Amino acid sequence: VQLQASGGGLVQAGGSLRLSCATSRRFFNSNTLGWFRQAPGKQRELVAIITSGGKATYGDSVKGQKGRFAISRDNDKNTVYLQMNDLTPEDTAVYYCNEFPYVGRHPWGPGTQVTVSS
Repeated sequence: VQLQASGGGLVQAGGSLRLSCATSRRFFNSNTLGWFRQAPGKQRELVAIITSGGKATYGDSVKGQKGRFAISRDNDKNTVYLQMNDLTPEDTAVYYCNEFPYVGRHPWGPGTQVTVSS
């Protein structure tokens, strides 16, 4: 299964980005999908997940941060989104999408780089 994350880039602090993750319809419909991120020198961490029914849950890394991050899904496009607002340099990382929980069935892929300048 291919999980193609895209939408990253270089933004100034306070800016916004929307990441996209497109996958196959079968995989999309049958799995809880998540966004993860890995900053330089740090372990990969969970950002947010969304179930096949559309329930969203946020990881400790972004929970309670005044709703800066929002995960959503478009069932017609087999795509999961991560809207990120009011970005800070601490959000700089490579962002990945994959199934949740991650059990190693599908490769991580290259992810999409998000760089936030101060």
